Amino acid sequence: MPSVNISSPINNLYRDNQFWLRGWLYSRVGCSETAADLAQDTFLRLLKTGNLPPSGESRRFLTRIAKGLMIDAYRRQKIEEAYLESLSLMPETFIPGPEIHHVIIETLAEIAVMLDNLPDNVRLTLLLRQIEGLSYADIAKQLSVSVSSVEKYVARGLAACCLALESY
Repeated sequence: MPSVNISSPINNLYRDNQFWLRGWLYSRVGCSETAADLAQDTFLRLLKTGNLPPSGESRRFLTRIAKGLMIDAYRRQKIEEAYLESLSLMPETFIPGPEIHHVIIETLAEIAVMLDNLPDNVRLTLLLRQIEGLSYADIAKQLSVSVSSVEKYVARGLAACCLALESY
């Protein structure tokens, strides 16, 4: 059986900060279970990346990671709420089963992250074209840019979508 080094830097970081981090998170999310989950996810992120904070920067470092995880959780919650609302408007025969629900929410969350990583003009142009179905000329007029710019923005947005699909 492999030995466990209980005095490793990550173990010390966890031991010294996990209670504090859970309290800090609780003060922001108002739910002890969510705070505990986010604290665990923060330390899991550290384990996955292997990045440890510089000496004396532990709490600031942990806070930065935890804030990002809170934003991700909030985004996922909003996506799930919107998805459930859209399901409520559909005939029951079109509603996917519960086994697919998680996959759909995860996919929508990944799409949201990909879109959030696009520059504003590219994201907006792509959404106006793909979701709203506007023509390039209508988008150009609405955004006060040239049709050529709209074409470039859409191409850049679609390229980002293709790259995201390749990573799966």
